[in-house]
Amino acid sequence: MNVDKKSLEEVHGSVNTASGKKGWKRILAFLGPAYLVSVGYMDPGNWATDIAGGSQFGYALLWVLLMSNIMALLLQSLCSRLGIVRGVDLAQASRETYPSFVNFILWLLAEIAIAACDLAEVIGMAIGLNLLFGLPIIWGVCITVLDSFILLFLINKGIRKMEAFIVSLIFIIGLSFFLEMFFAKPDLGEVAAGFIPSMPNDAALYIAIGIIGATVMPHNLYLHSSLVQTRKITHNPRGIKRALRLNFLDSAIALNLAFFVNAAILILAASVFFKNGLYEVADITDAHKLLQGLLGTKWAPILFAVALIAAGQSSTLTGTLAGQIVMEGYLNLRIQPWVRRLATRLIAIIPALFTVIYFGEHGLGELLVLSQVVLSLQLGFAMIPLIHLVSDKKKMKGYHIKWPMRIASWVITLVIVVLNAKLVIDEVTKFMGEVSNPIFIWLGVVPLVIGAGILLIYISIQPLMLKRLEFYKSHTPHVQANLSNLATTDVHKNIAIAVDFSSADRKSLALAVQLGKTDAHYTLIHSVESTGALVYGSSIKDLETESDQAVLETYAIQMRQQGYSVATELVFGSAKKSIPQLINAGDYDLLILGAHGHTLFKDLVFGTTVDRVRHRVKFLF
Repeated sequence: MNVDKKSLEEVHGSVNTASGKKGWKRILAFLGPAYLVSVGYMDPGNWATDIAGGSQFGYALLWVLLMSNIMALLLQSLCSRLGIVRGVDLAQASRETYPSFVNFILWLLAEIAIAACDLAEVIGMAIGLNLLFGLPIIWGVCITVLDSFILLFLINKGIRKMEAFIVSLIFIIGLSFFLEMFFAKPDLGEVAAGFIPSMPNDAALYIAIGIIGATVMPHNLYLHSSLVQTRKITHNPRGIKRALRLNFLDSAIALNLAFFVNAAILILAASVFFKNGLYEVADITDAHKLLQGLLGTKWAPILFAVALIAAGQSSTLTGTLAGQIVMEGYLNLRIQPWVRRLATRLIAIIPALFTVIYFGEHGLGELLVLSQVVLSLQLGFAMIPLIHLVSDKKKMKGYHIKWPMRIASWVITLVIVVLNAKLVIDEVTKFMGEVSNPIFIWLGVVPLVIGAGILLIYISIQPLMLKRLEFYKSHTPHVQANLSNLATTDVHKNIAIAVDFSSADRKSLALAVQLGKTDAHYTLIHSVESTGALVYGSSIKDLETESDQAVLETYAIQMRQQGYSVATELVFGSAKKSIPQLINAGDYDLLILGAHGHTLFKDLVFGTTVDRVRHRVKFLF
């Protein structure tokens, strides 16, 4: 990985938190990143799920909001830990860990999540403009393209200016709902009872999963791990611990504000709609229209619309940043920011326009809830790599999460994945029962579901297997064989010898020089199979590569001192692939492989090298 390429490079380390700042000034210097993240927890998609939950089930799902907020606080703290300690964002760290094709799929899923989030923001902005100014929804959807350029203006002014703008929008949202709560006068006893866990029926489960998806958003995990790097910190134990502590404070304050907003929306829907028998209000437009009549004040719908526009505008900015982060992190690809923003927004506008044209404005409410369920389905693909990354003691330099937090993180992930699996199975089964010919579901939907399940399993166990491979490699010492007094026999002219830095190397090299004598040219080959080499190939520059090259050169020097012509070659990744590629590309007439050091069960785990290489090279050996 190219560590010189910083996440959000234009604002990386742009806020100094160390020099001359003490007390509140130092604390305030750290506050900001979590507020940009928190707007994703109060975007229009949250409104749709909160209104649906409150109108259908009263205060019964308040506990889901609280649970989601606790989940969010834990996960966002893991993201900030990753960014602070390792100096990389979640997408960059994942690119180091997984193979290219897996990273491409993870990038695609992250883009789907961002598009789903942006869809909610497009719809929310369009509805807000319609409610406040009477602008037709279809025109409102089209106008939202223009806000793409606000981000470009703010990012050029610096990250602190953007944070100030976002905080201003959050203040507008919070004030609006504080006044709404004052008008609604909810029953505090019933509100308190809503924090007792319960699940009325399957419809409540669908809404609950939507609430989780709307609260714990996948793209926020990528975003937060990058935004904390806008703070320039002292990279010593004291500086890192201070940064971790103050960023957690930042997250706690910002996410609790977001929880207040979400709880206020659900309480408002429960106290106004559910109490009046309006159980089917899941549409933001309907909610706005009913507020004035039920609360008896014209200010209620106006405040509702203003808050909706503020929520949509703030979320669209952070969604753009997240899109830039996942594209640069997973694909190492950077495009012009305005092209990136415009592409993301157009992807979101197409389904919104389709829904308005073919299903009418009332279809937007269902589309909003669906977008949040899609977000929830993407969560596992971001959470699982994150937990693995911050659990790595070596790469986290001792700042890895301990077992209690690790267990809590995996329990949260398991709960979300199991709930999502149940939802998917229920929906697919229901759909099969409704269609006359389910063959298209079997051929299209079912393979995708199975593929998603396989991918979840793979990203869960692959880092564990890599650690196991590294464990075996680290516990296999590099024993340099004594290469003195090697016999020679003139047989071959260009001989390649694969060495593994064990005592078996002497036998391999002795056989080689017996066949080639001093007239042959020898090439010593060693395969680097570290985690980085498996992912990045020859571009990797790590300690193991340097060590392997040094040992290989030591062998060559010893042989040259005995009169042999010797060259060295390091290959990267799987030896079964890299060695045949090198041999077939060169002019070798003999390849000698020594023992690979394991049998039986280890062969099943690590594979055998000789048989695979034998089938891939162009000559027998």
